[in-house]
Amino acid sequence: MRRLFPVTDQTPASPRDRADREWSLDELADAYAYPSLGPDGHWLRANMVSTLDGAAQHDGRSQPISGETDMKIFGTLRALADVVVVGAETVRREGYRPARAREAFAARREAAGQGPAPAIAVVTARMDLDFSLPLFTSPLVPTLVVTGATAPADRVAEAVKAGAEVVVAGDGAAVDPARAVRELAGRGLRRQLTEGGPRLLGQFVAADALDELCLTISPMLAAGDAQRIAGGPSVTVPHRLAPASVLEEAGFLFTSYRRI
Repeated sequence: MRRLFPVTDQTPASPRDRADREWSLDELADAYAYPSLGPDGHWLRANMVSTLDGAAQHDGRSQPISGETDMKIFGTLRALADVVVVGAETVRREGYRPARAREAFAARREAAGQGPAPAIAVVTARMDLDFSLPLFTSPLVPTLVVTGATAPADRVAEAVKAGAEVVVAGDGAAVDPARAVRELAGRGLRRQLTEGGPRLLGQFVAADALDELCLTISPMLAAGDAQRIAGGPSVTVPHRLAPASVLEEAGFLFTSYRRI
C-alpha cells in the first residue's frame, strides 16, 4: 500500500518503507485513529465504497465493488469504533451479523476503555426487522434499535424481548439524525461509524451531523442506475470537507475527508 497524501498528524513517520509491503493492522489503526474527543465530544465517520462512475452498489450489494484491502480497512474502522450505525434496509440487504471481537485489536480497545467489540445500532422508523436473527438474539454487545417515539409498540416490545436496547431519537416515527448521534454519545458510544446505506448517509449529511467520510474509490465502472453513496434530502449549500489522507493499493484509492 502506498501513501499518496499525509494521513494525519497521528500517523507514524517514514512511509517510504511501506511502499512495497502490506501495512500492518496496527499501522492502519494508527492511520485511522479517531481524533481526540473532549468530555462531551463525539465523532461520526462514514465508510463507503464507490465505483469510478459513482455506483455505491452492484446488484444491490456493495461487496462486488469492494476488494481485499477495502475489507481490511472496513474491519479496522469497525475495530476502532464504539458503535456501528446502519440503516434497516442495509441490515436486510447485506445480511448483517453482530460485530465480533478481534484479538488483533483487543489491547487497543482495552486501553481506550472500549468493550471487546462495537455495538451495532440499527436505525429504523417502521421497526420492520427480523428480531430472531443473531444480530439481535446473540450479539457479543447488545444491539441497539434507534427509532422514533411513535414507532409501532408491538415491534418495540418484540425488539426488547429479543434482547435489543431501544433508543428513541425522534418525536414522531422518523429518526432525527443529529439527535441519534447525541443519544448514542450519551450512552458512552462517542466514536461512531456509519456504514450506510445511502439513504441513512444522506440523512446524516443533510443534518450536518457527519464529521468524516472514509471513501474507497473502486477502479470499476458499473453504469446502470445504482445508488450513489448518499441519497435522500439535498442540502442548501454543499458541505465542503478537507482531505485528510489518500492511500492506494491495486488501483483502489482509500480516501478520508474531514469536517473543516
